[in-house]
Amino acid sequence: MTDTTAPYGTPEHPRVAVRGEARIEVDPEIAHLGITVTARGKDRRTALEDLTRRNGTVLELLRSYGPAVEKLETGALSINPELAEKGRDEKIRAYHGRVHITAVVNDFTALGELVTRVAALDMTRVNGPWWALRPDSPAHANARRQAVHEAVQRAREYADALGSHLTALVELADLGAENVAPALPAPPAGFPRSAGYGAAAAPAPALDLEPRRQTVCAQVNARFIMSPPEL
Repeated sequence: MTDTTAPYGTPEHPRVAVRGEARIEVDPEIAHLGITVTARGKDRRTALEDLTRRNGTVLELLRSYGPAVEKLETGALSINPELAEKGRDEKIRAYHGRVHITAVVNDFTALGELVTRVAALDMTRVNGPWWALRPDSPAHANARRQAVHEAVQRAREYADALGSHLTALVELADLGAENVAPALPAPPAGFPRSAGYGAAAAPAPALDLEPRRQTVCAQVNARFIMSPPEL
């Protein structure tokens, strides 16, 4: 009977501990866009009305792309007064309105045109794209399988060097099990692309956006029991 209680094994059932790692590169599956719509008015009502109208225009444009835009979310909305620079009285000079929209695009052939059209809208700013994989992407499972295969292969090589062979798996631990992943990937150097405020005089050509390949990593610790070595 194999003794699995001894933390470092026994002469009859020695243990070998290894780490398996995998690093693969795959094409992204989705792109995140951050869109900010702004408005400025002399009174609160005017600023809010302009903001509402512009927000509706952006959403209508995004929805016109159908399934290519698989997710739309409206974030924080704010209407802030701007006080006059001089004077002790709380005199309001203007009101500033702002609303944030997040779009997830899965059709990269339409992405360049979409970004250009949104950026051409009045008082609208675009940040992105941030390329990413879906949380349930097969690439994550492929990386984990490769990490496990490497761990097994490495342990076999150690056992073979001693004239032994693996007899049992004692433990397999995912090194990332206790890590909390960010909601959105951090933009790489050179990103985000940003389009400023104001409407374009004429339709601009669609941006040529080259998807940035994603790196998927996996690491595991594995402990095996092997047969007694031939020393």
